[in-house]
Amino acid sequence: MEMHRSGLVEQFRQKADAVSTIVKPVATMAEALAYAVQVCVRKEACAMLSSGCEYGLSDPAQELCGLKQWEKLMAAPGLAAADIDRLTALCRDAGIGLIRQGLAAHAGGIDVGLTTADFGIADTGTLVLHCSDEDLRLATMISEVHVAVLRAEDIYPNADAAADRLAAFFSTSDYTAFITGPSRTADIERVLTLGVHGPLDLHVLILDGSTAS
Repeated sequence: MEMHRSGLVEQFRQKADAVSTIVKPVATMAEALAYAVQVCVRKEACAMLSSGCEYGLSDPAQELCGLKQWEKLMAAPGLAAADIDRLTALCRDAGIGLIRQGLAAHAGGIDVGLTTADFGIADTGTLVLHCSDEDLRLATMISEVHVAVLRAEDIYPNADAAADRLAAFFSTSDYTAFITGPSRTADIERVLTLGVHGPLDLHVLILDGSTAS
């Protein structure tokens, strides 16, 4: 069983790497939380660009133009209470703001969204998240960086092998996300751009359930 699991983990890693996903093993949830905070510490803070600044404006309006730097902000909807307590302490020590709900009000400035995936699909390097509320869905979509924790035992060979779980998800009116790599799009000239419709970077932390805290 362990050999089968390690093979699925390696297949997932290879497929995810092929679509620019950063995959890291972690031994505990505490390690995953610390990793996510360090990702936020190392990145540049989100910046917003105001429109209309090319026109002649009054001095007060002109002051609002250009890039606006905001406090770094993490979003972590759906985490267990004990994990939130740990993450709150880590963010406080690092000078990072932390929110769990109301993400829509921060649509222009979430640096890192931290989520847990329901399962992964090895043959495509895909994460599957069943989003029962808007905040969880938004964390995967409007954060500049998405960090997802995936338990090794929740990696399936392919979508067919996860059919029962998918059927349960689809039986509700909730949103189910299939995430393969960071957001990417291309224009008619096939120029690829990352991060236009979602996160610029995707980190998947594969958690070994046998040692998780």
